[in-house]
Amino acid sequence: MPQLQRLAVTAPQICDRQIALTREQQHYLNRVLRLQAGDRFIAMDGRGHWWLAVLEARETGLFASIAEEIAVDRELPVEVTLMAALPKGNGFDEVVRQATELGVASIVPVTSDRTLLKPSEQKVERWRRIAAEAAEQSERQFVPTILEPISFDVAVKDCNQKYRFICVARGENRHLWDCLADLAPPQSPLIRGEQDGGELSIVIAIGPEGGWTEGEVKRAIEFDFEAVSLGSRILRAVTAPIVALSLVGAALEKC
Repeated sequence: MPQLQRLAVTAPQICDRQIALTREQQHYLNRVLRLQAGDRFIAMDGRGHWWLAVLEARETGLFASIAEEIAVDRELPVEVTLMAALPKGNGFDEVVRQATELGVASIVPVTSDRTLLKPSEQKVERWRRIAAEAAEQSERQFVPTILEPISFDVAVKDCNQKYRFICVARGENRHLWDCLADLAPPQSPLIRGEQDGGELSIVIAIGPEGGWTEGEVKRAIEFDFEAVSLGSRILRAVTAPIVALSLVGAALEKC
């Protein structure tokens, strides 16, 4: 199949093998991508489904019809949640974009003792749009879930992932790579969905500028988080998530 443009749609837009395109989507397909009636593209619902779609025209505007479903397998074999303290400025935009490209399943924005940003509802909606765009670009099957910002204490208390790691810049902690290697030995296949009756799930907590406070690390450990290192260098708050998620992919993803 030739390289086709991808478009994220929502489940309510799909009915009787037709896709009701929003005004913004019509503009994007027709004016930005220069697609015409009869041209094909890939529609993805962000829940694991891809379809080959054909653009069609009506008096009321453009819509799309579904030609066939496309089988793809582009996701990590592990469900990864990124728990990230909000950095200054628009840094979280890049965190969302790059974490999506690297296969994260969900992102939990958290406010911590050193967090300065107080996000608005508009910010959260912007992050969700960025995640959808990044999922299109990186050919993901799923669009990551971007949760509402919560406090660090609530985030660690309500965490239900089986494997929990909090990245700490300084100290004599095990490297995240070594911890991940323990989850999937190099010569043992990783079986998704067979861990204690549920999917293998990981949460990685990344701090803000200045890192987590000692009290935050202690509270996380009380809720079964393991303090880990990302290496001997001090990483920026927007760089650390990239390093952590890259390690997950390298350690657990089948080639």
